[in-house]
Amino acid sequence: MTSRVSGTDASLSDRELQIIDLVADGLTNEKIAEKLQISKRTVDNHISNILEKTKTENRVALVRWALQWGKVCIDEVNCCVLPPSDEEI
Repeated sequence: MTSRVSGTDASLSDRELQIIDLVADGLTNEKIAEKLQISKRTVDNHISNILEKTKTENRVALVRWALQWGKVCIDEVNCCVLPPSDEEI
């Protein structure tokens, strides 16, 4: 299987990164709008802009891009886990 993820680390706003995180959590645009207390149309516009900036074609490709570039952490995948301290050993 060939993996094709855009080769760009796009410059995204804090709000766009927040929306990507919610997309990665599986939320619909409607649920994202509710959670952020903004209109669905605003979320639609953010998603459209994010897809353009990241050169991705859909939400699945966007999440793959976000994982590749370390923009999201899903179930401890792509998370920076610190080594245990001496007290924890």
